[in-house]
Formats: sequence, C-alpha cells, structure tokens
Amino acid sequence: MAEMGFKCYRMSINWARILPHGDDELPNEKGLEFYDRVFDECLKYHIEPVVTLLHFETPVSLINRYGAWIDRRCVDAFVKYCHIVMKRYQHKVKYWMTFNEINNMEILPLYAGGLLKNDDQSKATATYHQFIASAKVVKMAHEINSEMKVGMMIAYTAAYALTCHPRDELKLMKDNQIRHFYCDVQCRGHYPKYKLKEYQRKGIQLPVLEGDQQILKEGIVDYIGLNYYSSSCVSGDENQETTTGNMTTSVINPYLKTSEWGWLVDSVGLRIALNQLYERYELPLFIVENGLGAIDHMENGQIHDIYRIEYLKEHIHEMKKAVEEDGVDLMGYTPWGCIDVISAGTGEMRKRYGLVYVDKDDNGNGTYKRYRKDSFYWYQKVIQSNGEEI
Repeated sequence: MAEMGFKCYRMSINWARILPHGDDELPNEKGLEFYDRVFDECLKYHIEPVVTLLHFETPVSLINRYGAWIDRRCVDAFVKYCHIVMKRYQHKVKYWMTFNEINNMEILPLYAGGLLKNDDQSKATATYHQFIASAKVVKMAHEINSEMKVGMMIAYTAAYALTCHPRDELKLMKDNQIRHFYCDVQCRGHYPKYKLKEYQRKGIQLPVLEGDQQILKEGIVDYIGLNYYSSSCVSGDENQETTTGNMTTSVINPYLKTSEWGWLVDSVGLRIALNQLYERYELPLFIVENGLGAIDHMENGQIHDIYRIEYLKEHIHEMKKAVEEDGVDLMGYTPWGCIDVISAGTGEMRKRYGLVYVDKDDNGNGTYKRYRKDSFYWYQKVIQSNGEEI
C-alpha cells in the first residue's frame, strides 16, 4: 500500500476482538495491541487509518443472549466498545465511521444487525437502536478528542425512472425515500415524516425512551461515507425485465452496459449521486468503496486488467467533475479494494476487485502469493499526480 502511494486505508475493528462477548467488563488487551501495531504500521508510511467500528460483525454472544440490536442493551455495549477504542487510539485515528452500510438493514438484517428475524417491526427496532448508538458515539468522540471526525456509511446508488410516466416517477420517489432514510436521520437528527407515516400504516412502534430525541439531535454525523458501484432503474410496471447485482434488483437500463455479474456500469451516476447527497445534506462526502468485480486471468505472473482501469478511470473523471464543476465537498476516495478478497455478495474468489492479485481459487487452492495487476501501476500514477494523470 505504501508502494502504491496510499494516503489513507479504510479498515474495520472487530468488536469481539476487543470485547469477546460484546459487553465484557474488561477489554482483551491482546486485541488492542494488535490494532496498535496495525495503526503504527500505517502511520509509519504516512497512511491515515479510516476506521469502521462495526462492519457486519455484531458479536455472536449478543445475538444469542439479547437478539442483538433488537435489544437496547446492545446500544450500551456498543458505546462501551467505542469508548475503549476511541480513547485508546485517539492520537492514531482521526476518521471513524459507525456502521458499515447501515441501510442494509432493509435487505440483510443478519449482516447489518445480527438479526435472526426479518419482520418489519424487528428491523425498525434494530435500526432505531443503531441510530441512538451512532448518535451517542458521535457526541462521545468529540468529547474524547475534538479533532476526531465520525461519519455514517451507506450503500448508495443513483436511481432513474425508466420512463417519464407518472407511475415510474412515483416509484422513483418512493425508492429515493428508502435510499435517503438512513441519511435523513443521521444527518438531520430526527425521523422524517414519510417514515413515521409508513410505520403508522404498518402498526410499527419505535422503542423511544425519554431523551432520545435530544440524543439524535446532538449526534449528527460529521460526514457521509458511501459505496458506489452502479446505478439502478425503477418502473411502476412490474413486467419490466430486470437484472440482479450487489444483492439488489434493478430494471434493465437500455443505455447502460452490465458487468459480468449483472451490475449496471454507470460512471455518470456517481456524479449524480454525489450531487444528490451534497445538495440534500451539505456535509462532506467520502467515497469509501468503488470498483469492478471481474474475472482476472494471470499470464506469466501478469494480470492485464484494462477493464478495471477503464472503470475506475471513468468514475474518477466524474468524481472530479462533481468537485470542480458542481462544488461538491469530497474529502476522500478509497477504491474497493486494494487486494483481492472473497466477494461478500456471492462468496466467490473469482469475482475479483483488487489492485493486487491473490493466487487463490473458489475452493481455497493456490499459493496465496500476491501479484501487482496493471491497475496497481496505473493507480500508483493517479495518486502520484493527485488525479491529474488518469
């Protein structure tokens, strides 16, 4: 990463590595020492750590004992864990994010909240508790060290109506409410009326305690972290042809190509997404995931992934336009990913995102040796030129 020129490195701390049961009386010192070494190594190479506090890793003990985030006790446990690591690393880590892709509670409640239930009431309750926990952590972080910045993180897409038919536009409006709900609460400090009306229709009750409104208001995040891989298209006509990718389904957009895994490839959508978020919230944005999952072929120790270079190049071009032409406040960009890992969406190794190749197949076979892809050398020049040489 130092050779490539990384200025920052997005990573996560595993909650159970610090508090094995999630709410232990004392932390695991070996776990804390591990992250000290990680941060020290990053800082040695002038790489700023950007740390996610919960990346789909709710301790299993909390799931078994409390049902995870359905129970308010998870809030206190999370705040305790965050206090331990923020206090410990306050002079090593400036940038934090509370929950990775918090909006995945809608479709992946087990990932996002450790939920063993998938009903609307359970998801609404768990989401509420995560909002309260995030707000408390934001305020606490500022009290520990006023220089620390705490953001939220969402999975985000630009979305289009398939046609200008009113039913398609209405479908887009409803989809955008789902898309922005989590930001609306964490960036504005209160629940939007459209969501409260939805809960009223469904008979959903939020577990509100005295003082919660003040907690949400005082815990507005400092910035918005987002992933962006593709755009989506919606229609009020349920008979339209669809494509599935990144665990979501979209109507086929006739103007866009799809990746090998059916994702709509849309660099202009990134510019649109950045403008939508910045106009709505006027908070700094941080693109913390952006990349192309593809099958790479190694020949004589070389990987010529021009398709990945083209994808990243087009998206960085649109990112620059959002900043230079539209005035978006964009504080950072970290592509997914720096090295090949198993795909979270499909569980495959052959679906590769990294700038560094790992010799491993879907069955775990291989030497595990690492190889620099063509995209590694290309991105190295992008960083060296601060994006001027793309």
